[in-house]
Amino acid sequence: MNPARLAAAALAATAALVLLPAAAQAEPWPADYAALGDSYSSGTGAGDYFDEECLRSDLAYPRLLANGLGADLQFAACSGATAADLLAEQLGALDAGTDLVTVTIGGNDIGWTEAVAACLTPLMDCTGKIEASETLMRGELPGLLDGVYGAIADRAPRAEVLVLGYPRLFNARTTCGALHQPSVAEQARMNEAADVLAEVLGAAAADHGFTYVDVRESFADHAVCDDVPYLHGLRYPAAESFHPNALGHANGYYPAVARAL
Repeated sequence: MNPARLAAAALAATAALVLLPAAAQAEPWPADYAALGDSYSSGTGAGDYFDEECLRSDLAYPRLLANGLGADLQFAACSGATAADLLAEQLGALDAGTDLVTVTIGGNDIGWTEAVAACLTPLMDCTGKIEASETLMRGELPGLLDGVYGAIADRAPRAEVLVLGYPRLFNARTTCGALHQPSVAEQARMNEAADVLAEVLGAAAADHGFTYVDVRESFADHAVCDDVPYLHGLRYPAAESFHPNALGHANGYYPAVARAL
């Protein structure tokens, strides 16, 4: 793969959304691209869903990237996917001809949903749930990631693989919403846990020779409760809560992936 040409092509897509001038457009580089993983890759929260079961969105970063590359996209990421789900249901998107793979996985294997729910509950101390999640991050998640990443390498041996991380959800400065939950202190503690997750994901990616794409800075100043959030807070439908919105994919995930190519 030609990294410079890939990056130029990727940055050309959805120019209006990421504020790129028309002159930045480049000739598309043909590629076979597979997007694997969970809701953060399927586009849950971005809207404009073409698959209601997996909440896959045409506004998600995989679609933006494929458009920019002129790539053939195998869009296998699915909302709610665990590491086991990816192994059982998504590897069919890969073969020896796959050029590029992106993946977010792990967020549904660590009890994080339960930790967030506890921190949203008034008068409830969610510290224990956060600590339990961190225990799973450090103890069980590395083995799960090793299995997933090894399977990806086996099925797509010549592909460039980008492992995308997760953003910090909160600004840890203000509260918002009807109940003003979580508290600022709880937000800060949850952001610490997000940093632990980033370390685990980055180390596992490096062990397999994959590129880790850290998106925490891409979402800085655009967290839940910020003036221009790239993430939803608590909302209906509930599945979209605490997921990137369309801006989060266009201005958060997508540029971070493009820079990594």
